[in-house]
Amino acid sequence: MADSPFPRSSRSGLLRTTLNSSMAPQNLSHSLLILEKSNAEQNERSLMEDTGDDLDRGKSRMDVLFPQFFDVLQAQGNGQEAFEVIQSLTQVCRGVVEQLELEIDHGMGGEQGARQRESMLTWLRQEINTWRLLHALFYDRILLQTDRQADDEMQDGPTLGGSEKEVIQQLYALNATLREYQLVVDWLEACYDRGEQQNPLHAHDRMMAWENTLFQLENLQGAAFGKGHKIVTRLDPDAPVREKRPLHALDEEDNLRLSRAIFELIRAGRVDDGLKLCKHFGQTWRAAILEGWRLHEDPNFEQNVSVLHEKLPIEGNPRRDIWKRCAWMLADSKNYDEYSRATAGVFSGHLGSLKTLLHSNWHDLLWAHLKVQIDIRVESEIRGCCLKNYQPMPDDYWNGRMTMEQIFEELNVAKDASVRDFAQSQLGIIQRHLILDTCGELIQHMVRWVEKDTSQQSPHQLRFMAHIVLFLRQIGRVEQERQAEKIVAAYVEALIARGEPQLIAYYTASLSNPLQVQLYSRFLEQVEQKRPRELAVDAALQAGLDVEQITRVTVQNIRLAHQPLGEFGEPQSGEISAIDQRKISALEWLIHLPEQRGELLWQANAMIRTYLASSKVECMRQTFRMVPADIVQQLVSLYGSVDNIPPREECCLKEYLCYKAYLSGVDSFVEWNRLQQNRPKKPQTSHAASSQDNFTERMASERKEQAHRSEVVRWEHKVKEQAKQTIELLYNVLMFPDKGWLVDPFIAKLPENAVQLNWDHRLLQMEKLRSICIPEIALFLNEVMFKSGDFAGCVRLADEISSENRQLYKVYTKHKLAELLAKIADASLELLNSKLDPWGYPITT
Repeated sequence: MADSPFPRSSRSGLLRTTLNSSMAPQNLSHSLLILEKSNAEQNERSLMEDTGDDLDRGKSRMDVLFPQFFDVLQAQGNGQEAFEVIQSLTQVCRGVVEQLELEIDHGMGGEQGARQRESMLTWLRQEINTWRLLHALFYDRILLQTDRQADDEMQDGPTLGGSEKEVIQQLYALNATLREYQLVVDWLEACYDRGEQQNPLHAHDRMMAWENTLFQLENLQGAAFGKGHKIVTRLDPDAPVREKRPLHALDEEDNLRLSRAIFELIRAGRVDDGLKLCKHFGQTWRAAILEGWRLHEDPNFEQNVSVLHEKLPIEGNPRRDIWKRCAWMLADSKNYDEYSRATAGVFSGHLGSLKTLLHSNWHDLLWAHLKVQIDIRVESEIRGCCLKNYQPMPDDYWNGRMTMEQIFEELNVAKDASVRDFAQSQLGIIQRHLILDTCGELIQHMVRWVEKDTSQQSPHQLRFMAHIVLFLRQIGRVEQERQAEKIVAAYVEALIARGEPQLIAYYTASLSNPLQVQLYSRFLEQVEQKRPRELAVDAALQAGLDVEQITRVTVQNIRLAHQPLGEFGEPQSGEISAIDQRKISALEWLIHLPEQRGELLWQANAMIRTYLASSKVECMRQTFRMVPADIVQQLVSLYGSVDNIPPREECCLKEYLCYKAYLSGVDSFVEWNRLQQNRPKKPQTSHAASSQDNFTERMASERKEQAHRSEVVRWEHKVKEQAKQTIELLYNVLMFPDKGWLVDPFIAKLPENAVQLNWDHRLLQMEKLRSICIPEIALFLNEVMFKSGDFAGCVRLADEISSENRQLYKVYTKHKLAELLAKIADASLELLNSKLDPWGYPITT
């Protein structure tokens, strides 16, 4: 396990603001600053290289979080633990913060760019703080509390008679609630930001305390303020309160600045720095007062040191109870400035003095409440376990005990509007539920935000919430998986808008199968080009998605989508509209995997049925070209032999061959019709031939006529051959083997998923197409044979239609049958005119 961004819940770390400074680790804020400066030089070098105009005003810097979060989670598969992932996510966000800060310092994007970057920084800093909070709390809840369970069972309770320090160490080890309070306090202190406030102190060397008052008292004749302005007559620390007189005006101002600086250091958890500041400005008594809260321990009473015959120094304040009561009275008094009162209130559990000063910030108020609650619990434990008579604390002190739920309820109804607003904001709600460990309610809130209006949630908010949910799921804190999936699905939809297949596939894979199919197919519907489609399929395969089902749903959705025509309406005959082109090209999704050849045939046949019914022959041809020419061999090799082909694939294969025969016949008929209508034209003469024509002109005319006759002979031969081929191909449709054209072969049983496939609907479509296409093919045949002079063949066509073997007459309506019989009657009449009987046989007497 890597080092936590927070101090682990060891005894020394947890008691940093409760025990003596000699037992505390290095200051937390200082440690975090060291971590945040680790990549500063490298970031600055990369920024200096970017000299172009930043048109997106820092957006690309922040958007890099999408792939970087993905990279962090991918690395988790290599054995990285959940808490290491949280640390990595925090570091990634911190790197973006450093980049944005450098860009602001270098003036990139102008004033507008600076404002936009500042708003990004505000969000990112809060996100980083929330990741720190989540890591600190759940690291203790999941790992440390579990490790301590065995130790807790071995101990019956706190040990009586120990020193104050030992009692509180044992309290922190046993009391998980108090330990969490301290973790939150540590977090609030580490994240404390003074904002844009100026340094309240002037920079100068060490000085004497209240030097202006001292100077005035020693030189009364040269008083700066003249006569009548009375100041203190003594310089002891209690003189201003005792004499009810002020210090020199300059000292009063400096005193207030120092009090403010000391409190801000305490608010940031830097108590030792506050002590140094007091000594630096010559107020050693203030430094001594700030030492009075430390827990008392006399190491000379321990057995292992008693044999050394050497007296060790006593730690802490042996009269801490008296100091604490005095500090409470100071915090409750109106004779001191608000910063001095708040400083005393921090160490004496006086909430009123802290709320007076920290009334406008949610985090400050939470810190104040928790400091008081920790103080009350620590004091209660000391007085209950240490064998010593303590000075009693006021009743108001003990009445200040509150639960964490009560603290948040009070913050929700705070007088200051900014506190209430943050309490009801997304970040406030997230941080509150993380602290309360109510993950179920937190996820419910997130779902409401997503369901209310996803468009109002920025992609980065969705990214943040989705990764919180993924972490909670990994540690087993997700109670309702369906609600958690809604949040991750919303993030996937945001990623779909960005169009990054690897990210979309990875996060989609964390959802249930129905959502995986729904979301990833929605993404695939937006991908139009061939190479991006290949990348999208590869990403899905790497993520372990059900590519076969997803691509099938994708093609089906595109095929069945009803899209309005463009402003130009339907294209001209022989052209393909953009909508149809999109549907046809969607079949590419089914070409990537050899296992989907059957699905490819199924979807292609469904499209061809639609286009054939709509007389869109060119669309039908284009769809047919999408199927590999060797589809039969591929299916046979896929299933081993023809006998092993499943029922659906077997029916699809015959249907495909039916369309192949139909297109071959129709294309041959179109070619014959073109040839038949393009008879070579007879060459034209410039004027009528006469006896005066010279020999040369007559010879040229004869050559043209001879060339024309040769061209006509060749044309007649081509037409005859084309007619022969066309008749054969058209008869292939009418005489299609195995029960006929567009009739499924015999199969033992229907496919298992026949209902989902709409098998009956397909059969109805095929029957309808037979009633449309077979009469059309018969008319084509009759026209070719009639114009080719094969009148007997036209009559024989009636035998094929009326044959009981294929029962083609059943697909005819009365109107269509009458039309065909009329044309056959014309052929019989031509036979009669040729001295033959109506069937084409010679007449015998």
